[in-house]
This record gives sequence, C-alpha cells and structure tokens, in this order.
Amino acid sequence: MLAVYVRVGSRHETPENNGVSHFLEHMFFRGSRRYPDSTVMNGLVEDAGGCLNGITMRDQSLYYTPIHPRHLEVGFDVLGDILTAPLVENLEVEREIILEEMMDEVDAQGRDIDLGNLAKRLVYGDHPLALKIAGTTKTVRSLRREQLREHHARFYTAGNMVVTAAGPVRREAVLEQAARSFGGVPAGGPISEQPPAFPQGGPHFLFVAHDESQTELLLSFPCVPEDHPDHLPLSLIRSVLDDGLTSWLPLHIVERRGLAYSVRAGMDIFDDSAIFEVEAACTPAKVIPVFEEMVRQIARLRDEPLAPEELDRVRRRHRIGLDFTLDDLNALAGWYGGTELFRTPETFEEWLAKLEQVTPQQIQEVARRTFTLENLYVCAVGPAKGRAEAKLQKAVHQAPLR
Repeated sequence: MLAVYVRVGSRHETPENNGVSHFLEHMFFRGSRRYPDSTVMNGLVEDAGGCLNGITMRDQSLYYTPIHPRHLEVGFDVLGDILTAPLVENLEVEREIILEEMMDEVDAQGRDIDLGNLAKRLVYGDHPLALKIAGTTKTVRSLRREQLREHHARFYTAGNMVVTAAGPVRREAVLEQAARSFGGVPAGGPISEQPPAFPQGGPHFLFVAHDESQTELLLSFPCVPEDHPDHLPLSLIRSVLDDGLTSWLPLHIVERRGLAYSVRAGMDIFDDSAIFEVEAACTPAKVIPVFEEMVRQIARLRDEPLAPEELDRVRRRHRIGLDFTLDDLNALAGWYGGTELFRTPETFEEWLAKLEQVTPQQIQEVARRTFTLENLYVCAVGPAKGRAEAKLQKAVHQAPLR
C-alpha cells in the first residue's frame, strides 16, 4: 500500500473558499505534467495492480493505491506527479461532478439534511471544523483555478505531507523512490490551526424536519484528542457500547427491543479535539424510546464501575484488532503514516502496555467527565408530525446525565 497523507482539509478553509480542498483533490486525478491524459495515468497504475483513490476529510487529505511490490516505482511516479505537478485545467466538468456528488446531502429544496454536517455545525459553531468538506453549492460554483493553485502551493509542502509505504518493500527502495518523486517539494511554512471552543450550557438541540420514513438521531459529546490520557479509556467505552451484537447498544436497542435495525458508537478524532458519537435511525414513533435507551446505556458507565470481566472482554477485542492490523496494509499505513502527520506514532507494544493499565474506575471517571447533560449535543433529521421536535427536545432536557 502506497499512501500520501497531507494536513489539509475543510478546517483549513474559510466560508468564502469552502470546498477548495475537496475540489483540488478531484483535480489531481484529471491529469498532471507527465501524465496529462487521466485515462493513460489510471491505466498505468491499474496494470501494476493498483487503483488510484483520494479522500478529503476535515483535517487531512489522503491519496493512496495498492500496488504490487515489483511495480512500486509506478505508484511513486504517478502519485508523485499528480500531487506535485497537477495541471488543474478544465475545471467545469469536475465542478459538475462535485455538484452532483453534493446532492446526497440536500433535499429537493436545497436544504442541508446530512446528519453529520448538521451535527458538526451544532457542535463547532463558527469554527472551521463546522465547514462542510465538499463546500456549498455557492462556493463550489465560485471557485477558480487561481484559488486551487494557491491552495496547492500553500498546503502541499514537504513539512505538511507524509509519504508511506506498507507491505513487503525494502526501506532503501522506498526512500530512493520517495526522494525521486517528492524530493522537489518545497519545504513550506507552518500550518496554523485554531483550537475549537465549545458552547457551554447544554444540552444543545437541533431538529431538521424532513419527510422521510425514518428519523436519524445523533448524540455528540465533545471529548479529548488522541494524545490525551482519557482517550484510551474512551476507546474502550466505545467498544463496550458498540463492538458486535453482544455490546450494549446493539444488544438492548436492536436485539432485545427491536427499536432500530442498527445503532453505532464511534469517535471523530482531530488533533486538538474529538467527538464521541452515538447514532441510530428508526421509525418516528420509536425515536423517544431509542434516545432513552441510548442514554440509559451511556449512564450505566457513569453510575457504576465497569465489571472486570466486561473490561477483559473489550481489552481482548482490542488486542485481537491490533493483530488483524498486521495483515491490513491500509490500517498499517494509517497507524504509522496517518499518525505521523500529527505526532510520533506509538509502537504496538507501547499501546498494548497502556491498554493493560486502564481500570474500571478510570473508565467510570472518564465517562462522568464526558457524558454530561451540559456536554450533550443532539441532532435529528426526520418527520415533524405529532410534535416530534418538542417531544424529543423534552426528552433531551430530561436525560439522566446530570
């Protein structure tokens, strides 16, 4: 796996140029100085067993391809050229593609109904982390070639990129190829990121009326970033709540009560903050029971220490997951290369040693600090019939998280 991580995303934008990082990601695959024909460019990589991909996130962008070890130079040549010498020409076709892509996030009237976008705005307010990754229709239509060029020159610099190769490759060969393909990248200057400040006095609530068969519900709790001592206990909490059908949320909401088809818990992690999220979709009549059961399971972690056998179970799941990572080149690249973009990555041994030190009392203390009514943000998208918004808002304010 060959991957290039770049510290640029929608948090590095303004409301005026929102979407420029994502637009630029698309343009990399339209052609470069040495590979002006995108069909030929993709064919070269595919003939070497690869497939070019790109992802724009709020705090980073990722460009990657699996590649056969015997053809490592092909992946380096193509990724190096498209990222260092993009043509950024013929924007109009790609602009239309992006506008079509964005249609998934809006309704027929153009209102934003994407639960994730709405929740980020509720949590982050005016902070750049609240900006949509793809931008808005207005900003995407207004972006010009000069803006994309300026964005590329500002952020695609040596100090802001990590080139990663994972698999049966030799270190010397990787260093040689990286120097040849990326050696001319300018050093660049420091990247500034404004840390977020979260509104006080929760709970915070947003309901967007949308006439669908289900209501989507997302509970967000701002929490600590990955380098904080509380992060590993939160990772274990996530596994207690959602890591298989025997974990608490699927067991009580899906398996035992049939309130929803699925429910998930996860963390959206940035360098200076994170959000612990619990999400489900259900028929409108079941929204209140689903919300109440979500909160009930979360409150259990606050109210009493986790049983030792439960902690052993989730620890074991984490250890096994780490073993699986050794066979997953994408995960290996992310563990080392993706982390290196922000801090020095831990070794597996260091991480496992910390895992063994987490106690039930620690988990309870972290849960009490994180899962409070003042720190709760609830976002819902669904039908507004039968005073649905008012009923859910009342349930939110009565949640037993004081």
